[in-house]
Order: sequence, then C-alpha cells, then structure tokens
Amino acid sequence: MKKIISGKVREVYDLEDGRMVIVTTDRISAFDVILPTMITDKGKVLNALSNFWFDLTKDIVKNHMISSDLKDMPADFQKPEFEGRTILVKKLQMVPYEVIVRGYMFGSMYEAYKKGEPFLGHKFDKEYQQAEKLDEPIVTPSTKAAEGHDINVTLDYMKEDLDKKYPGKDLGTKIEHAALAIFKKCAEHAAKNGIIIADTKFEFGLDENGELVLGDEVLTPDSSRFWNAAEYKVGTSPASYDKQFIRDWLKDNNLAGDPNIKSIPDDVVAKTSALYHECQTKICGK
Repeated sequence: MKKIISGKVREVYDLEDGRMVIVTTDRISAFDVILPTMITDKGKVLNALSNFWFDLTKDIVKNHMISSDLKDMPADFQKPEFEGRTILVKKLQMVPYEVIVRGYMFGSMYEAYKKGEPFLGHKFDKEYQQAEKLDEPIVTPSTKAAEGHDINVTLDYMKEDLDKKYPGKDLGTKIEHAALAIFKKCAEHAAKNGIIIADTKFEFGLDENGELVLGDEVLTPDSSRFWNAAEYKVGTSPASYDKQFIRDWLKDNNLAGDPNIKSIPDDVVAKTSALYHECQTKICGK
C-alpha cells in the first residue's frame, strides 16, 4: 500500500489494483490551519453521512463506493481504530473541478447580488433577502488548484474546458444534471428531517469505462452548509451544523489562522462534536 494523500481530514491509500482505501480522521481545520485537538467521532460522522448519501443517490449516478466492511480491506485496516471511518473505493480519474450547488441566496453570491452584479454568469431578476431560497438551485464550479486557493468559474467555462479535455462526451452537461439531481433529492430528504441544505460541493471522476462517477465525500457538514430548519429565518445569517462554532471560538480568542495554537478547550470540542452528531442523527435517523 502507498499513502497518496494526507489531507486536512482524510488519509488515502492506493492499493495499486484500481482500488483505494480512504480513512476519515477526527482532524478539523479552520482558517486554513489544521487544529491540534481532535473532534471526538467527527470522522465517523462524516463517513456515515457520505455513505448514507451515496446509497440514496446511486440511482442518479454511480459512485466510487465498494465497501465499508473492514473484512473487505487489507489486514492493516482490520483494527478497531479504523471501524466506522474507513471505506474501500474504486480509483477514478478525477475531473479537475469542484461542483458547487447553491440553493439559497447566501455568502459570496449574496454579496454580489447586493451590488447588483451577476454571480459567475448568473443574473437574478427577482428580489432576494439574505438566506432566501432560490427559485431553482444553480451550479457554480471552481477549479481544483494543486496549490493555493481554488478559483470560482462560470458553468460555461467548465463545460467548454471539459469539452476540450474530453471531446464528444458532453461531460460538463452530464455533471451539471447529476449535481442538480443529487442536490434536489438530498435536500428533500434533509428538509423532512429538519435540516436545510443551503449549498454543497461535489466531486466527480471517470471510471475505467469513461463513465461519470460521484467520488470524494457527499453532503457532509465539512462540504456543505446545513441549517437547522427550526431556527431558520429569511434575512438572517442562520447558524450552521459545521465548524462555525469552533470558528467563532477562534475569532473570539484572537486565534483565527494562528498556526501556533496549542489546544482547543474540552467544552469547545464537546460542543462541536455534539453538533456533528446531531446532524447525523437527524439525517440518518441514528
């Protein structure tokens, strides 16, 4: 086995037979700094949510999942510390874009809208308040940068670029349709369980037959903006089921972006862990 990625949260191992093992750790990053203290069970929550969504959306597009059973993996992973946070997946040729689906007027899109500017090629004719639901979700891709920050681009830019890289496949349109269909189906499920999915990002790849496959993680609090429907109110900035609590603590203590931070207090860790667990319980029912 060869470890090919050690990311902010995940460790990825190449089995060199067309398969990979992905381990989701309890690490957490904020303001581009990996924090020194683990968030209890965070990796298990992210893994459980992704696996749930992969199963729910497999009728829309294939995904990279092979197994979440440790018995199907090399012996090195058949240990208690890997239980609940490890998956065996098909290795893909990843498409070099993150595909962001936005269902609510929020964040950088709202900032552009307030100035009367189009947002990555999208114009809005009706009036919107902050955090208001869009008439229809939109797709705004970003390039996956090897170093530095990703760059937001228009959907047309991604389509044209992918037509050059993969001629005759109409890959950009297929990705757009798959991303919107996944978002709508999952948003409906989440809404029934008290969670609003405001926006999220997907990553896609191609399998050995050149077919589109959903990969990476899906609709977790790390890759999405989840709001509590019971507390949601148009015109406000709703609290998120994500790392916002720990971000706020860092800002309040003048530690945002500080690479020398020594530790996170136990009560902040516990509160953050509880938010992740609550999100999993509402969506997965357990």
